[in-house]
Amino acid sequence: MTAAPRQRGAVARLGTAQTLAWASSYYLPAMLAEPMARDLGAGTATVFAAFSVALIVSALLGPFAGRAIDTHGGRPVLLGSNLVFATGLGCMAMSQGPATLFAAWIIMGVAMGSGLYEAAFSSLVRLYGQGARNAITGITLIAGFASTVGWPLSAWMEAQWGWRGACMGWAALHLLVGVPLNSWLPRGAGAHAADGDAATSGTAPHTSGASTAVPAAAAAGANTRTGTGTLRATLLLSFVFAVTWFTSTAMAAHLPRLLQASGTSLQAAVAMAALVGPAQVAARLAEFGLLRRMHPLISAQLAAAAHPVGAGILMLLGGPAAAVFTVLHGAGNGVLTIAKGTLPLVLFGPQGYGARQGLMMVPARVAQAFAPLLFGMLLDRFGAGALWLTTLLGLAALGALWMLRPQMQR
Repeated sequence: MTAAPRQRGAVARLGTAQTLAWASSYYLPAMLAEPMARDLGAGTATVFAAFSVALIVSALLGPFAGRAIDTHGGRPVLLGSNLVFATGLGCMAMSQGPATLFAAWIIMGVAMGSGLYEAAFSSLVRLYGQGARNAITGITLIAGFASTVGWPLSAWMEAQWGWRGACMGWAALHLLVGVPLNSWLPRGAGAHAADGDAATSGTAPHTSGASTAVPAAAAAGANTRTGTGTLRATLLLSFVFAVTWFTSTAMAAHLPRLLQASGTSLQAAVAMAALVGPAQVAARLAEFGLLRRMHPLISAQLAAAAHPVGAGILMLLGGPAAAVFTVLHGAGNGVLTIAKGTLPLVLFGPQGYGARQGLMMVPARVAQAFAPLLFGMLLDRFGAGALWLTTLLGLAALGALWMLRPQMQR
């Protein structure tokens, strides 16, 4: 089998496994939080608080999972995440109160830190090096339907078997579907060692017939500048990813209510909110086609501008602009999800990608954990005016991406 079909097969399997992972974790509380709370005698806020704890655990674990993928490859880490997902979901199904529910979500946090997009992106970079950009886009195209698949399936299982049965059903899917999918991922050390070393060292291969002796002091100065530039770029990207995750999670939790506060009816708000998924997938298809010849930093800048532009239109025109806002937000979020995988690869190279990716996503996971609570409080107090927060954050993220242009040129 040639390289291209092998890569397509790996993308299809990994994308399907990611759909399962996201549907059974990140998108689970939306359908099961209320029946969980009723049965356990707790408030719905308690269930979401346990979910927030899981996100913080995943943030703390991310760098370690990334380093493990750099060292051992993605296959064992992702396989292990399926087993941990199944364990966490099984413990959730057996919860008898808030304490055991929190314990189950902590286990889920371990699985999320080692089994969601960051781990998948790191696995692809370990396998394909600089050629992983299209593969990263491919798995986000498939897993972009996680909510489309996960919400109805969770609702169906809850209606048939109750929320405990739904959790057990997702656990079984991890064992029966997730484990085989991730076990079929290619083994091997990956194809990036040589070009990764060159990318990170900043040196070209030696060519006979040309002497490139560099004074030691000049070389030391160049290395210092490179190190400073790398730290600066890492901090800027960490900020951009934190803003992206905060806004994405806030909208996922409150979009229908936000649209109602802007002047739409409940039915229209639900219908408009449903446009986010298709807009994400359409934007990712555009990134795979029209935008693939652009530097990913340029497509990320366009995507970062989408939410502030849409929010401005919504605040100006109100309910009639709900569809425009929803589509722009979804499109921007769809491309920025890809940028979380491709920008670190392009700017820093594949060497040490997993560990760096895990570190950069720590602020994002923490911001994600507090987004529903903070944005909900602002929405309660200011209504649609709460959009000023995500608009200003989006503009700040766009500014950070513009500050990365010198790094791109180097």
